[in-house]
Amino acid sequence: MTSISKLNFKVLTVTMLASAVLAAVLTVSSTPSFAQSAAEQKIKVELQKQLGERAKISSVRSTPVPGLYEIAIGNDVVYADASSRYLIQGELIDLKTGINLTEQRSHDLNRIKWSDLPLDDALKVVNGNGKRQIAVFADPNCGFCKKLEKSFQQLENVTIYTFLVPLLSADSATKSKQIWCATDRNKSWNAWMLENQTPSGKGDCATPLDRNTSLAKKLGVTGTPAMFFTDGTRIAGAVPLAQIEKKLK
Repeated sequence: MTSISKLNFKVLTVTMLASAVLAAVLTVSSTPSFAQSAAEQKIKVELQKQLGERAKISSVRSTPVPGLYEIAIGNDVVYADASSRYLIQGELIDLKTGINLTEQRSHDLNRIKWSDLPLDDALKVVNGNGKRQIAVFADPNCGFCKKLEKSFQQLENVTIYTFLVPLLSADSATKSKQIWCATDRNKSWNAWMLENQTPSGKGDCATPLDRNTSLAKKLGVTGTPAMFFTDGTRIAGAVPLAQIEKKLK
């Protein structure tokens, strides 16, 4: 997340359950679209002046709350008032529909294009007909990755692409090289992740580890495991199997 709290300007903390906001969330502004565009551009320019190079604003757009604007800084979502004086951190929730508008927008900003993933740089495991697909960024020394790998064993008719990203330690890089350079990569990976059998290969072949690490950085992956689905959405962490199944459907 962008460290907004370190920026040198006033931040207004908003409690979404405050009565004034609850009423406003359900109200849609009737301001003409051309006027909104002018206001949005003005807010973007003014806020960017205050933020300087510390945070690049990618977009500004109105919200269902009159006078409240969504500010996208990278893949993060915050809010500002029309005067550009206050920056608001928190989640905007429509209590009538139950939709978390902040979370929804964050998912859109973090969406990737599945076809852009260099799948040849990943381990590939096919269960059943392999029709469903998941890409996961994993570190061999990540305990949550091992937990997720065990859950994957229960998935049917799925192809799992695992991008090895040694983020935790030098030993992670060593193990990743040994696994990738093994005669049977998938067997070596499973032996370590599921049975704790340490890879024994030399790890002296050409690997995609540097490319994978650069890709992870580009996609905003700062921790493992991180899963991506064919619709471009992602889930971070070793979530319950039921949640993965729901995404695959």
